[in-house]
Amino acid sequence: MGVARLLAKGWIVFCLFAGAHALVMGLARGEAPPEAVAFVSVCVLLFAAMGLLFVGGFGMSAGAGVPLRARLKPDHLWPGFNEVVFVAFAALSFVVQVFVAPRLFGGPLADAVEGALYVVVPGQHALENAVAPCHLDGGRVFASAFAWLLAMIFVASSVSRVEITAGLIRLERARRPSAFGPTLLAALYGLTAIVAFQLLFVGSIYPWLGCSAFADLTGAVLIGLAPLLLGYLIFAALAMLRASAPANRERDD
Repeated sequence: MGVARLLAKGWIVFCLFAGAHALVMGLARGEAPPEAVAFVSVCVLLFAAMGLLFVGGFGMSAGAGVPLRARLKPDHLWPGFNEVVFVAFAALSFVVQVFVAPRLFGGPLADAVEGALYVVVPGQHALENAVAPCHLDGGRVFASAFAWLLAMIFVASSVSRVEITAGLIRLERARRPSAFGPTLLAALYGLTAIVAFQLLFVGSIYPWLGCSAFADLTGAVLIGLAPLLLGYLIFAALAMLRASAPANRERDD
């Protein structure tokens, strides 16, 4: 749950999610499937490698002398339960965004989901107001509402495992000290989550985006993946905050 590991996981998911949307958009423009797959695959690999190279260098510089061999053990690379759920939700959000939302928007089911999320996510109103003049809805508001619903489910379910994650973080810190302690990381994640909360949940970023942004990868990622990334960031902040507290606390009877 260190900074480098969190950035690496988020970057990989971001590249795969954006690459999948780029492939769908290329096929929709009439590009041949083999050429579209080859072009998108190369771009995804290059961007993923570039980001992981930067993240890896940052992680090694903050590793407090921990050798690279110790950081590349299989138990560090395999995703945990929360990561598996997050990836599954991201894939589900992509499927709904690409294949379901364009067919259901404007119907009773889409209206019910959007109406429910209007009550709890102010950014839904901002998104609807931003795409309305562009005549670009096409299920974008419904896809955003569904992504926020998945993000809330993820946060609610992961909260029950915060204590387990915090314990694992303490064990890892005890075996491999890092330059960034849990308290500092909790503050860093918390501040980042607050900024993202204002931009996405409140919707402050949507009025600044033009119509072209909602029609390309920028809008696709903001609508389908950004809410889930914010949910995972909130969970990481809570886990780090819990890990910064003593493992055993005296409780008043």
